[in-house]
Amino acid sequence: MAGGGTAGAFAAVASARGGAKTALIESKGYAGGIAVEGGCGLHSFYNLWNAFNVEKRMVVRGIPEEFIQRLYQAGGCSGHNETIMRPEYDNDTLCVDVEKYKYVILDMLREAGVHVLLDTMAADVLKEGNRVTGVVTESHQGSEAVLGKFFIDATGYGDISARAGACFTEPNDYPVVNSMGVGGIDIDKYYAFLRDNGGLIEYARGTRSGKNNQIIRVDGRWSQISGSLGDAAKALGMSSVTTTIHDDYLMFIKVNFKTAVSPSNRDALADAEFELRRRQQASLELLRKTILGAESAFIARTAPSITIRRARCIECDYDISLDEVVNGVHFPDEVFSYGFHDSAPRIQIKGGKTYGMPYRTMLVKGLDNLFAIGMMITSDHEAHMATRNTVSCMAMGQAAGTAAALCVKQGLGRLRDLPYTKLYDALKLGNVWFDAEVPYK
Repeated sequence: MAGGGTAGAFAAVASARGGAKTALIESKGYAGGIAVEGGCGLHSFYNLWNAFNVEKRMVVRGIPEEFIQRLYQAGGCSGHNETIMRPEYDNDTLCVDVEKYKYVILDMLREAGVHVLLDTMAADVLKEGNRVTGVVTESHQGSEAVLGKFFIDATGYGDISARAGACFTEPNDYPVVNSMGVGGIDIDKYYAFLRDNGGLIEYARGTRSGKNNQIIRVDGRWSQISGSLGDAAKALGMSSVTTTIHDDYLMFIKVNFKTAVSPSNRDALADAEFELRRRQQASLELLRKTILGAESAFIARTAPSITIRRARCIECDYDISLDEVVNGVHFPDEVFSYGFHDSAPRIQIKGGKTYGMPYRTMLVKGLDNLFAIGMMITSDHEAHMATRNTVSCMAMGQAAGTAAALCVKQGLGRLRDLPYTKLYDALKLGNVWFDAEVPYK
């Protein structure tokens, strides 16, 4: 398992629980990936019930929801709360404490028996024909090879797949991001500023600093307040959305920058790292001048490195389309159901329904024993705006980890040889929800 981010950590837990000897290689000193570096709210466990006045259904369950319940018990998230004002975009808001998230996910990995290799870079692969046989790692301990029967590329950048010879494209169709946590700023005053000046578009209430019914999420459009404010925020790539579960602290303010080439390019990435940190300082000054009482606000945390929405897009056996996503198509080999699109309301999954994620979407074409999961799949940008989202990646991780463990237990040589009936039954046992009957019998 390479990459301990949003998809990879859940894949490792599922694999180890399935009885497979599992190693997780992660270049940073923690697991969690985009969910802890971006600090964003997790808002797509449910279907879009309010927008279409249909039955409310939790459609992503299993290990992802188990994790959320453990995080909630640890005081690290708000629990599921209803979004107010903009039901056509999302109906569920779940705000997290990124440091508690890091602890709880590592605790789950260790509890499951995963050999967690932190501060370890996946540098290259070993191959025999169409099989990956090992991942070469670099750490302070030196160069080593992690050998295995099945491998999961959850690196985000597609490093393992690319080094194994998989076909890929680099669309460079998203900006890169660094998110900062800002202390000394009151979310109630931020909410009031947007509301009183006609810029508020969405908010949510939940538990904050031990008190119920508090503002925990706010989103707005500064351009609706004044053209100059809108222009200033746009020039900095600064998003207006934020969440928190603590008083006097915004868990994240996202600052975006569009690179000229794919973020897999080393020098472009280095330039972007500098530019985003410059923009963070300028964004902090804009917040200080704009929000009442924020004159002494300060940057309390940043992501240690750029977070991305896509680098390499890995060619897999199946490429799900936007038409299939928005029309709620389900597949005879699907591994979970999902009901969110990040471009809503412009693009929505019709009728508050869900679509299914086919097993084939994770199988790297031309390789017998390699999964690609998370943001690296789905070539169509508009379809990718659904499949890349955090909760989708969590569910994808459980599916891939479960399948890898089954292949080991069955003594199979290829991921494609796994009978779907075995996978479906194992996922159901793992409390994965299928929103439509899967006609495999």
